[in-house]
Amino acid sequence: MRRDVFQAIADPRRREIIGLLTKRTMNLNAVAEHFDISRPAISKHVKILRECGLVAVKKEGREKFCSVDLRKLEEVDQWLQHYRDFWNRKLDALQVFLDEEANNNK
Repeated sequence: MRRDVFQAIADPRRREIIGLLTKRTMNLNAVAEHFDISRPAISKHVKILRECGLVAVKKEGREKFCSVDLRKLEEVDQWLQHYRDFWNRKLDALQVFLDEEANNNK
C-alpha cells in the first residue's frame, strides 16, 4: 500500500525519526534508542515512512538500516507555498496599514 506523504509527517514521532535520519543512516535499534516506545512500534513507524517514500530500508546481514530521502517532502513544500504566499501578502498589507496609521497619528 502506498501512503500519502502527509500521513508520514502527521505523527510527531515519525517527524522525529525523519530528523534523526537526516543526520545519518541508522539501524532500527539505534533509532529505537531515541524513543521510549517499543522497537516493534518504531518498526511500524518506519514502515509507514517507507511506504510514503521518505525512508529506505536496506538489509545488511541481520540488520536493517534506514536512510532518509527528502525528495517526497517537496510535495509538502509545494502545497505549503500557496499558504506562505497568502500569509506574506496579508502581513505585507498589515504592515502598510500600520505604517499609514502611525503616519496619520503623528
